[in-house]
Order: sequence, then C-alpha cells, then structure tokens
Amino acid sequence: MAYSLLEHVRKSCQQVAEMATHVHIRDDLIPNYAMTLAMRRGEQSQADISAHYRGADDDTLAYCFVLGAINFGSGYFPHLRKRPGMSGYYTVASCLSDHFKRKVLKPADLIEIKARDCFSIFGQDPHNPTVYELMDLYALSLNELGKYVTTLYHGDFANLVEAANCSVVRLVEILIGMPYFRDVANYKAMDVAFFKRAQIMAADLNQAFNGQGFGKFDDLARLTLFADNLVPHVLRLDGILEYNPELSWRIDSEEIIPSGSPEEVEIRACALTAVEQMVMALGGLERGMTAMLLDNILWHRGQQPYYKQTKPRHRTRTVYY
Repeated sequence: MAYSLLEHVRKSCQQVAEMATHVHIRDDLIPNYAMTLAMRRGEQSQADISAHYRGADDDTLAYCFVLGAINFGSGYFPHLRKRPGMSGYYTVASCLSDHFKRKVLKPADLIEIKARDCFSIFGQDPHNPTVYELMDLYALSLNELGKYVTTLYHGDFANLVEAANCSVVRLVEILIGMPYFRDVANYKAMDVAFFKRAQIMAADLNQAFNGQGFGKFDDLARLTLFADNLVPHVLRLDGILEYNPELSWRIDSEEIIPSGSPEEVEIRACALTAVEQMVMALGGLERGMTAMLLDNILWHRGQQPYYKQTKPRHRTRTVYY
C-alpha cells in the first residue's frame, strides 16, 4: 500500500499525458534537455533560509507545518501585497517567520485563527476581495490542521512526524487525511493524484532539519515533481511542453484556468510525466537522479527574469498550489 501511493501519482499522470489534447510533451527533446539540467546539478539552489523561521526543533517543526498548511495561492499572488523584492511565496514565508519570532503557533492556536488574523500576520489589505478570499482559505486550512493534529496526534506535531516512521510515503498518507492536502482531480472519469503540498512538506522538513531528526526520511527518492504552475511554465518556455493555440492564448491573456479543468490537469500531469522521463534519461536512482532534484533545479530556474518576464504562467485559484 505504501509503495502504491506515489506510484499512483506517477501512473495516473502518465495516463493523462498519453490522452492529453491541450498539452503535448516533446519526448524527442527530453534526453538533451535533461542533460543540460544534470550539468547544473552541482549548482542547485537552496531555499532562501533568511525568509524562514528557525528556532528550537519543536518550534521549527511547528513553523514548517503551519507554512505547509498555507503553501498555496499562486493564482491569487498577483493581488497580494508583497514585501519589497519578494515573491508571493517568500512574502508569506517571511511574514510567518516574523510572527513566529513573536509567538510560536501551536495546534490549539490554529483552531481559533480567523481570516482577520491572517490579514494581520501577512500584512494584507482586508478591502481587497480577492485577497480576502485567500486569507479566508488560509484560516480554514490552519483550522483544519489544528483540529487534525489535536484530534489524532494529541496536539503535537512531533507525534505526527513520528507516526510517519521516517517515510515520506507514510507522511503523505497521513497528510491527505485533510481535505486541503487531498490533491486529486477527475479527468475523463479517472482519478488523477498529485499530492503536491503533502509531498513538498516532506522535502521542506528534510531541508529544515538537514536530513536528521524530524527531517529524516529513508525513502525521499520516491517523491515526484511538486506539480504547480511554475515548473510547467519553465518547461513551456524551454520548449519541452507545447500548449495548443487556444490554451496558450488564454494563459498569455492571464485568464484564470479553472482548478480541475482538463487543461489544468493536463498541464500539471504532463509536467510531472516529463520530469519522470528526464529522471529515466539520466539513469534514475542508480545515478543519484531524482524528481525532487530536478524540481529544485527547475523551480529555481523559474526565478530568473527571463521566465518571469517573457510570458505569464498559468494561474489557477486552488488550495493545492
């Protein structure tokens, strides 16, 4: 069962890629493109630690879970009031870090959080209706996390991590018990799983604790691409993903692509499948190549001005990324 969970992500996304009509993977370009990424392997970037809270282990763990619970909203980020020089994600992460320096949020605190508290924590304008919607979703997600950990893990994030028993697959299984982490779409009568935020939680814990303690996982290599809207954008601009003319026009016109629509599912599934093909082209685990490593390289490539300024990426308002 543990093995089948992330394999279902891979297989269901591959099935979408094979049936897709809006998005096409340039399979012929995969080997050479993968090699260019592998050449940058030693240059892979790390997250900006200065934007993230680090304290005592239990407090750092709480920060990771709270940030993980609200690690979504890219479809709303154009409306977000951002800190100077920061993206939407780093604005949220750094604002939460500042709050944790004043007060560490525990599961009992999360149960009581309201949208108005989120406006205060993240420095947002309560009169902006789009941002209000996002802050309300943040509050609901934090409420959900607080109740879940309080009910099942005696109000202690450490108990949840210990229940995962050093397995990212088990951690994902635990997290998708919460609706906002249960990232599954329906495509042509088929359930397509991504579990982006549940998977990235494992990667974030691993990084925060340098692979030890709360960040020790024995099966980290099983993680897939963290399918969102940035890596597909990078792959589109680099020619690996091709969108049909109508979808390209809609994205370039900054039209919102509905969550769960065939187009949105195909974008994410084809990006995930393309990265799996790259892993195989580079020799897979035998050569130390993983989807998480390629995700890291591609995500940080997407921070470059070329990818931010050439064309818009697709925007979807969802709790899954």
